[in-house]
Amino acid sequence: MQISGDFLPTQKADGPYGKYDMAGTADLKKEKDGVWEYTTPEALKPELYSYSFIVDGLKTTDPNNVYLIRDVASLTNVFLIGGGRADLYKVTNVAHGTVVRRWYNSPTLNMTRRMTVYTPAGYESGNKKYPVLYLLHGMGGDEEAWITLGRAAQILDNLIAQGKAFPMIVVMTNGNVSQEAAPGESALGFYKPTTQLPKTMEGTMETSFPDVIKFIESNYRTINTKSGRAIAGLSMGGFHSLHISKQYPDMFDYVGLFSAAIISNKDVKSPIYDDMDGKLKTQFSKKPKLYWIAIGKSDFLYKANEDYRKLLYHSGYKYTYYESTEGHIWKNWRIYLTEFTPLLFK
Repeated sequence: MQISGDFLPTQKADGPYGKYDMAGTADLKKEKDGVWEYTTPEALKPELYSYSFIVDGLKTTDPNNVYLIRDVASLTNVFLIGGGRADLYKVTNVAHGTVVRRWYNSPTLNMTRRMTVYTPAGYESGNKKYPVLYLLHGMGGDEEAWITLGRAAQILDNLIAQGKAFPMIVVMTNGNVSQEAAPGESALGFYKPTTQLPKTMEGTMETSFPDVIKFIESNYRTINTKSGRAIAGLSMGGFHSLHISKQYPDMFDYVGLFSAAIISNKDVKSPIYDDMDGKLKTQFSKKPKLYWIAIGKSDFLYKANEDYRKLLYHSGYKYTYYESTEGHIWKNWRIYLTEFTPLLFK
């Protein structure tokens, strides 16, 4: 019997864009009382951790732990060790925002789709307008990813309560434009989720994104200017954030690329990806207030991000860089959200 968890040394697995980090495994030891145990070599640092059991080669959940999170098609147990940054991931005794799932019409896609929206504490009882962060997920994720795996509501509640982040609306879209909503939440019913979905990185998401903004600005009290909008995303969502922000250079003053999938789309025929150099020149000529890039040292996308930073540097385009340890994992993306949001709307 074994345990698999992100608190163990990572292993490499093959993904669609190269090797990526996956949770390591360790043997469990059966003690005299019949309980299977594993003890880490040293005390774990504060963090939100996930794990599974492996019994006779079959990965399964812990029947003694009801706390579970879905990541694409995987279901894992979680536990939280508080302290330091990890306290931002807790539900604490502060004023809480509201999280809702909203259905909206996308004329570009000819679909009704779902998004997740966080509004800060006091939104319902007030009449002030708020800036908006559009927060995008990675490949295989959906509008549930940032609110569950990313602990976005807890992070925003705590940072806002501490006065470290400006009160903002956070819009978490579904970046898979072939989907109405997260698996099990649409007319397709209960099907097995997969990462290999059509129309993910071929221009349709970027083309249809103004439908999202139009819905939000028509239904929420928002600051409808460039300085009142931010966009950020992880992996595939970083790819979308890069291309959406350059495609619509007057739309966002704040851009965040979290472990962005900066890949060549030469085989994809879409006007979205045409004339990248010219579009970046236009975007940076309009002087965005923040262009923020973050990645882990062992991320399989590190070299691609390094090359992109060199392109920006040699073009004279100002950006801010944040480097962390480890690789393409939610631990890093939660860290990036805690670092990025305090820089917004100042």
